[in-house]
Amino acid sequence: MFGYVNFTGFNGLSMKPAIAQVCSLMGPFEGDVEDYSAGGCSAMELYWTKVENYLQERSVDDFRRILAENEMETPVASFQGGLLASQGEARREAWALFDRRIQLCQDLGIQTFVVHCDVPAPLDEQVIDRVRMSLKDAAHRAADHGVRIAIEAQASSALANNIQTAAVLVAEVGLNSLGICLDAFHFYTGPSKYFDLNYLNTENLFHVQVCDLVDTPREFARDADRIMPGDGDIPLEPIVQHLKAINYDAYVSLELLNPSIWQIPALQIGEIGMIAMRRLLAA
Repeated sequence: MFGYVNFTGFNGLSMKPAIAQVCSLMGPFEGDVEDYSAGGCSAMELYWTKVENYLQERSVDDFRRILAENEMETPVASFQGGLLASQGEARREAWALFDRRIQLCQDLGIQTFVVHCDVPAPLDEQVIDRVRMSLKDAAHRAADHGVRIAIEAQASSALANNIQTAAVLVAEVGLNSLGICLDAFHFYTGPSKYFDLNYLNTENLFHVQVCDLVDTPREFARDADRIMPGDGDIPLEPIVQHLKAINYDAYVSLELLNPSIWQIPALQIGEIGMIAMRRLLAA
């Protein structure tokens, strides 16, 4: 059994704040880099479609140059779904895309690749075995490229819609290239309990994404309802305190899939986003 964590005695800001490109979905890749940097952000969670669109016309050297010119780190890329339980042609297409993106991770120096655990119902032993096999295969392919896979528990998934099950699956695979992405939205709107945070440690927690919700019942919450952390009702402080307790020193990204926020210029997202993130992580 996991014991309760004593949160006392942990001070300072060891976690690294970042902003996910999906917060500015409508803008171009290079605009995000320049405007986030101007807004005080030094680390960005990449959005695969933007990266791939940029590289259709530009080179890897161009990618590296614009990051260097703006002193921007890109340690994480999100996301890919349809990988774990798909079958037939859909599975072949998903894995071909995964292989291309894993190679891009290696070429671009991206350390962590977020994969959604989006297993559809109905759930049976055959599906569970397929998910286990897929996770092991993904972890092996990632390790061959020096990359880590962070599976994100999805509140609507038939399997691993909570942190405890995600942690069990990662432990069963037993490879250090496979870990967990903790998304505060799915944690709060799914069946996870705050006690489940005790299943997360510095070995299996690879990435964290945060947001908030206001005046929205959890049963009806959608990604489009995400707002800046600290402006809503999600109890984020226990999450931050647990991260401090386990000495988590990796990245925590602001992730807002809100069409209203997509209308805000990326420069302002960089400015207000970093203020909100620093306030949250220093709480």
